[in-house]
Amino acid sequence: MSGQHVLSSHHDTTIGILGAGRVGTALARQAVKAGYRVLIATAKPAAENALLVDIVTPGAVAVESSQAAASDLVVLAIPLHKFRTLHPSELAGRIVIDAMNYWAPVDGVFDDFESDPRTSSEVVEEFLRHARVVKSLNHIGYHELEEDDEAAGVPTRRALALAGDDADAKAFVSSFIDRLGYDAVDAGPLSAGRAFQPATEIFTGSHTANQLRALIQKNRPLADAA
Repeated sequence: MSGQHVLSSHHDTTIGILGAGRVGTALARQAVKAGYRVLIATAKPAAENALLVDIVTPGAVAVESSQAAASDLVVLAIPLHKFRTLHPSELAGRIVIDAMNYWAPVDGVFDDFESDPRTSSEVVEEFLRHARVVKSLNHIGYHELEEDDEAAGVPTRRALALAGDDADAKAFVSSFIDRLGYDAVDAGPLSAGRAFQPATEIFTGSHTANQLRALIQKNRPLADAA
């Protein structure tokens, strides 16, 4: 795909976050800190979220879900089992970060994912049809997101993996991750997100870019065989 977006200045870039739970609000605060314009939406009308957003994520703006979906970059930070409440037509052509996880021991068993050999993000991508889905931001705790950020070039800087089938979308997301305070490591196609799903070594730890690349490489035969 040709690049639809040019990430010239983060001050000109709008981040839409669908979900106002712990992950969504932590991400919103970090994105505001990085200088982005941040919109937050839930299934509720914007007016019902306005006070919460003002208090919990100062600088972000509560909007309707359709407005958040029209952002330059959209982050899915809702419980995974609610993914079918999303509107594929609103997200068509958009760069979408899937920060959701399928973790049966914690969230329960869902047939959408349990009976499907693909990763949860591949299932989500199929449902969203024309969205440019990138898996990322799912293997860092919401509290760590605001605590572990470091400037670019610091040797100990934590890295976050991303996976997707659209090269331009991944480049856009990589720049976003960098501005949040983390090194971005491209794991490959969307199916490669299997390497940093729940219960994996990547998911349960904190790693530098070199460490993360080594772990992704170690898991690559597993991902290829799936």
